[in-house]
Amino acid sequence: MLSVPLVAFALWSGGIGVQAAEPATTGSLPRILVLATGGTIAGQADPRATGAYKSGQITGDQLVQSVPGLDKLAKLNAEQISSIGSQDMNDKVWFALARRIQDAFDKNEADGIVITHGTDTLEETAFFLDNVVRGDKPVVIVGSMRPATAVSADGPGNLYEAVQVAADPRARGRGVMAVLNDKIQGARSVTKTNTTSIETFNSPNDGPIGYVDTAGGIRFMAQAPGFKRTTYQLPPGEQLPRVEIVYSHANMDAVPIEDAISHGAKGIVLAGVGDGNSSKQALDALEQAAKKGIMIVRSTRVRSGFVTRNVEVDDDKNGFVVSEDLNPQKARVLTQLLIASGVTAPAELQRAFTATW
Repeated sequence: MLSVPLVAFALWSGGIGVQAAEPATTGSLPRILVLATGGTIAGQADPRATGAYKSGQITGDQLVQSVPGLDKLAKLNAEQISSIGSQDMNDKVWFALARRIQDAFDKNEADGIVITHGTDTLEETAFFLDNVVRGDKPVVIVGSMRPATAVSADGPGNLYEAVQVAADPRARGRGVMAVLNDKIQGARSVTKTNTTSIETFNSPNDGPIGYVDTAGGIRFMAQAPGFKRTTYQLPPGEQLPRVEIVYSHANMDAVPIEDAISHGAKGIVLAGVGDGNSSKQALDALEQAAKKGIMIVRSTRVRSGFVTRNVEVDDDKNGFVVSEDLNPQKARVLTQLLIASGVTAPAELQRAFTATW
């Protein structure tokens, strides 16, 4: 069992299913590999401003060195994977991250991973890695809403807590986690909910899987019985199949769907209204696309809830898949991985979306 200095505390009052932090133990510190990709957490600006800044200006080494006390939590090694804002996140960086993480775990080079990342596509990177990285060692992704040079920068505290979580042996087997603003959230559920507030990452359907206490302790929610992860083989090269998201709206026609198909989309995710619905013109176009072998997934533009099969839309007849709880951007990632894996049967595709329920 890995040793990590944590502050011990009693169970949360009234907190059903909460696992309290363990007392500090002696022994060697866990080895945490920090993989830096850029983002606001590595951004620089005039200290008096939080809005006008440039992402990815500070290296992973500099970030680690700038946070007091990290060396008391773990033995840290930082590597630079990219230096981009996460609006520019791409398959090439995803593949590089996945392969480096898997290599570090397979060669026993690290006991946990922390990824520094921009917040705009953080949830997509977390979900992608959750579906391709094998093993039970912790992988934590962290970012910030304010640049490193801001007077009230949130990055240092978030990075400290991310290392705490990655170094905690109870974090094993929980999949990829996002740690920001004292919350620990699972890759499947976490999403960005505010454009600028530091209180932006939430899990509308499930809630956080844990919290970091102000006294330095970590509270993990007990995992539900039968919790499981399905991982997919990373395809060769450094590119996933093309899958487009089509956003549904009033007075929608078939043009966005036809455009996606003409540009080589192998799959289309519908960000539908309500329960993943859309206009008759759009649904007819999607039905025709499904007949041509294009994978069609119905998701929703609504912030929370589940998309249900065969209620307003006849999914069985049309050959559609529903995303369940996955928002459009995460449904796109899973669709890409399924296509890359050669899965084509609608029933098998649907099982993949409901694998953890």
